[in-house]
Amino acid sequence: MALSGINLAPAFAGQEAAWQRVYRSLGLNQSEIDGYFTGPAFLAWNRMGNLRGWAGPLPPAWHLKQLYLQYRIVERMRSLGMTTVLPAFAGHVPQGVLRVFPRVNATRLGGWSHFDCTYSCTYLLDPEDPMFQVIGTLFLKELIKDFGTDHIYSADTFNEMTPSSSDPAYLSRVSNAVFRSMTGADPEALWLMQGWLFQHQPDFWQPAQVRALLHGVPLGRMIVLDLFAESKPVYQWTKSFYGQPFIWCMLHNFGGNHGLFGTVEAINHGPFAARRFPNSTMVGTGVVPEGIEQNDMVYELMNELGWSQEPLDLPSWVTRYAERRYGAPNAAAASAWRLLLRSVYNCTGVCVNHNRSPLVRRPSLRMDTELWYNASDVYEAWRLLLAAGAELGSSPTFRYDLVDVTRQAAQQLVSEYYLSIRRAFQSHVLPELLTAGGVLVYDLLPELDSLLSSHSLFLLGRWLESARAMATSDQEAEQYELNTRNQVTLWGPSGNILDYANKQLGGLVLDYYGVRWSLFVSALVESLNSGTPFHQDQFNQAVFQVERGFVYNKKRYPAVPAGDTLEISRKLFLKYYPSTLQRGRAGPA
Repeated sequence: MALSGINLAPAFAGQEAAWQRVYRSLGLNQSEIDGYFTGPAFLAWNRMGNLRGWAGPLPPAWHLKQLYLQYRIVERMRSLGMTTVLPAFAGHVPQGVLRVFPRVNATRLGGWSHFDCTYSCTYLLDPEDPMFQVIGTLFLKELIKDFGTDHIYSADTFNEMTPSSSDPAYLSRVSNAVFRSMTGADPEALWLMQGWLFQHQPDFWQPAQVRALLHGVPLGRMIVLDLFAESKPVYQWTKSFYGQPFIWCMLHNFGGNHGLFGTVEAINHGPFAARRFPNSTMVGTGVVPEGIEQNDMVYELMNELGWSQEPLDLPSWVTRYAERRYGAPNAAAASAWRLLLRSVYNCTGVCVNHNRSPLVRRPSLRMDTELWYNASDVYEAWRLLLAAGAELGSSPTFRYDLVDVTRQAAQQLVSEYYLSIRRAFQSHVLPELLTAGGVLVYDLLPELDSLLSSHSLFLLGRWLESARAMATSDQEAEQYELNTRNQVTLWGPSGNILDYANKQLGGLVLDYYGVRWSLFVSALVESLNSGTPFHQDQFNQAVFQVERGFVYNKKRYPAVPAGDTLEISRKLFLKYYPSTLQRGRAGPA
């Protein structure tokens, strides 16, 4: 991060250990604390008041290991000249606080996303309640005592949560209370706040409400992250956040999904336009993805732009990028990258990178197969990368990119076979349904799974083992594995945010996505054979058992890759590339 010029970053590890000490000192018992914290895979949403209790509790060893990690992170960041951002109190409290302080004034927020009050509906302290300052200052003093401070703190009170009142005076009181609880512990405090809420609920956050929340804090004592500025910038309709400094941020990725995607033109021009904006209060650029380890090129580009005076010449930049990435110039690889730049990486307008490919979504007859680019550009880039394989095959970054581009081509092919399946079913042509469904379930998906299994960074086993490695006992290891399996599939007890964090990993494609597709094709065949209509609701109930079964099946997956990436990609190419040339007609080559 430091080498990329990033000089400000959150240091959030270990905060639950500090919270636990604060809650215990206030008189809460351990079961009340355990019922509040989520499991590790869902802590980000627990910290913003969205979720409580789901996939928890946190084991005592978790707190100790996270504290140790936090000490090391803070020390390393400061040694590199980076500024740490510590968490602060946003106003959310466990229900136990109401037992200990029965007269405290707290409002129960509504359910978040598709969660009901079993695991959501957190309590928010009233900003005027004296306990707001007591708890907030107590927590921050605890953190500063442990980790020192660089005087910047993060808190998000209304992230995807509707305030109980739209009265500007109330909203100002809330932000003022949060800020005062910071300055109570550190008179020099600066508040770093995510600006996601303003574009996420624009009907609630009208100019008067935005201004009230921002002006509850003295000008210059808050920095707002314009979190999704490459697609939905907020500074433009808030007169540059009504005078509060802001950071122009690229969000780019949701859910840590795989899938080639970028908005290179918006990234290349956006920060410069924001600096030229009348009375601009922009103070920097930022990168705020929900997950990294995908689309490296986009992050390289964004980090490099921080050093530029003006937009880059992208085609020549990406040509140099390919050379730097593979350690040698190669005409075919450079051509492949220029094709990717103009297609998958050039989404324009309001683009949201959430992989909706039929491959990674629960099958239905109403799936979205729309692309923002020309699919043939990816097939051609695949051909060009394979042509560069003889020269560049020993480069680890090349092998990774070959898997990624082949995976993208296979993802497109899945959509084409899906359309054939749907067409055949709706036209009642059983032989075509059996052919297209058979190729998808028995060849394309297994081939994709073996491709992914040939590279360590695309292995489900490695993903699961890294979670288990955090554990200090078998019981903990089981809990951490359930957390990570649930996060990439059901995302909640009953598929509350199903496939939100979908990944394309060897093992997951075959045993989760593949089994779903097999069930779907079988249901359609059965429907045609018996002459009974296909009922999506019945299918959803049946497929939920498959999805839930995957989360709890305890199957061990290899954490070491198998097979030759180049060979497997070439085999897939020879089998499927010819059919990609017959545009609009998917079928086995």
